[in-house]
Parts: sequence; structure tokens; C-alpha cells
Amino acid sequence: MAKRTRKQDPARELAIEAARVAQDDLAEDIVVLNLHEISPVTDYFVICTGTSDRQMRTVAEDVISRGKALGHKAWHVAGMEAGDWILVDFVDVVVHVFSEEQRRYYDLEMIWGAAPRVRWRKPKRSSAPTEDGSSTEES
Repeated sequence: MAKRTRKQDPARELAIEAARVAQDDLAEDIVVLNLHEISPVTDYFVICTGTSDRQMRTVAEDVISRGKALGHKAWHVAGMEAGDWILVDFVDVVVHVFSEEQRRYYDLEMIWGAAPRVRWRKPKRSSAPTEDGSSTEES
């Protein structure tokens, strides 16, 4: 049986990496939306919630750094000073780092509800069996 291959999509790869960076920085409720078919402005939204303004800035800074390492320039960054909604615009990917209150207020998932969600988590794999013979799951 032939293996299915996915067409290269640098924007998708950046969106997935941004979500994983946010996860590594302990952001919460991370969602990646595919807007290809419904938005003429961007291809993907990455939406997450931060637990403090400092942590939100760290997520944004790390996403910018990771994007640069992958060859993507952040063309616009807004909200770093405010600490309630930080937007990082890579043109094809827009990353939103919200405070919990602002995320509820703007509710982008509801506004863009027709957008398919992108699976971004690394597949779980079994690790070596433990002493009792069971195995643990890693992400």
C-alpha cells in the first residue's frame, strides 16, 4: 500500500511549530485553525491563552524566534506592552496569545467556527516498558 504524502505547506508547518512552542512555554488551550478556504487575509490562526503577561510575552518572543529560525519573518507584532492580547503576524500565520478574559471576550474560535482545526500535537509513542512490564505514554 502506498504511503500518503502531504503537500509541503510552509505556513502549516509554522503554525504547528508555533503551537508546539506555546505548549513548551506552558500556554493553555492551544488551537490551530486552518483558514485557507474562508479567509483572504491569512491561512492559519494559532490561538492560545497565557497565565500572566510575562508568560504571554515569552510565548510571543519564542514564537518569533522559532519562526525566524524556520525562515519566516514576523511582519507585525502588537500588544507586547499591554499583556492581554499579543498578536504576532507572519502574514500566512497569525498567532494570538490571549489573557483568559480577552480570549473569552473576542472568542475567535466562535467567529471562525467553520475553520477546520489542525492536529498539531506530536503523535504519542510508547516508551520502554517499566519494571512492572507496563509502558508509559510520551507526547
